[in-house]
Amino acid sequence: MGSGMSAPYDLITIGRIGVDLYPLQDGVGLEDVETFGKYLGGSATNVAIAAARHGRRSAVITAVGDDPFGRYARRELTRLGVDDRWVATIGHLKTPVTFCEIFPPDRFPLYFYREPVAPDLMIDAVDEAAVAEARIFWATVTGLSREPSRATHHAAWQARGRAPLTVLDLDWRPMFWPSPESARDEVGKALEHVTVAVGNREECEVAVGEADPHRAADALLERGVELAVVKQGPRGVLARTRDESVEMPPHPVDVVNGLGAGDGFGGALCHGLLAGWSLERTVRFANVAGAIVAGRRECSTAMPTTAEVEQHVPA
Repeated sequence: MGSGMSAPYDLITIGRIGVDLYPLQDGVGLEDVETFGKYLGGSATNVAIAAARHGRRSAVITAVGDDPFGRYARRELTRLGVDDRWVATIGHLKTPVTFCEIFPPDRFPLYFYREPVAPDLMIDAVDEAAVAEARIFWATVTGLSREPSRATHHAAWQARGRAPLTVLDLDWRPMFWPSPESARDEVGKALEHVTVAVGNREECEVAVGEADPHRAADALLERGVELAVVKQGPRGVLARTRDESVEMPPHPVDVVNGLGAGDGFGGALCHGLLAGWSLERTVRFANVAGAIVAGRRECSTAMPTTAEVEQHVPA
């Protein structure tokens, strides 16, 4: 094998990594928070961790700074079961830090500190053989927001050749883009290379101009995607292929912090797809996994195990 691996990875993700500093007080602005918890974060990183919690062999392609937070991120990544072989260190940049405010049940403002540029947007190469061989390759829209990351994503997709289970997380973060139109243009190009698209209603509207879940799913399928997943928060989730449509109501939970729920959903979705489950079972499992994370404060270390999810999923 060109990558020198003994076996393909179950999942390789590419994208953000950083340190989440989340308040330990709820219902107050950052100016009034007295104490914070420190956690590993970043969407692509969290998805890899979530899959690892289900026993999947996962790795993330990303980069950190040569600083204490970068050392923490790398150490925590491996502690949580994710291979760090493709985590680069870029000495002249700082590892990103992200703050949030926690106003349950549905308001969680995010504040990204990624200036002048985050190391994970400076990724300029991937192990193309490993990406091509991985059972799932998961990328996010944020990685398309600037060069050289954008070109690196396209090189990875070219190496993979639109193989099955090539996933694009629509992951719209407006602060990383000049405009929604610029993001839509890049997402349109990316959709030509992927077979699965996952996003919430706002992200789908940016991606394909449709916020209605059913029209958004249809629009994604028309772009050549084989599976479209539209997350609707308190309204549940819609998953659609050309032959099947599954709508799942939300799993009830007392929300503490909704920010990591989508990543927990993503890692669990990967687990179900790899296991060859039916679409209904896969979506039900992922829906519960995301809800469990929403009931916890942090993201990375909040990802549930398979056993935790199965306690809430009918046999």
